[in-house]
Amino acid sequence: MEFHIEEIGGIGEYKVNDLFAKNGEKEGEIFLAPNEKAFLVDRKKTVEVRTDRNLSKLLREQYESVMVSRYFGNGGIEIVMSGQIPLEEIYDMARLSYNLTKELE
Repeated sequence: MEFHIEEIGGIGEYKVNDLFAKNGEKEGEIFLAPNEKAFLVDRKKTVEVRTDRNLSKLLREQYESVMVSRYFGNGGIEIVMSGQIPLEEIYDMARLSYNLTKELE
């Protein structure tokens, strides 16, 4: 199961920056909304999105493959791309993350 941001409808303009680990190796990509704030982090085996606290808690209770985001902290979730959550639902969460992020100041 692979995540492809190009397959998500309803997302406007965004920028992509490389995400580097502490040792300097490329770890993934960070996707930025027009306000230059991150809305998605795509790593080799996980995807991180911004959520509200209630949705984050619900998803972590419902799925073993969902945990608190390393990048967003309690303001987001990290999803292990194991197939437990359908790709369409992950795309919906990425769309929600984009919409939540573009409204931040």
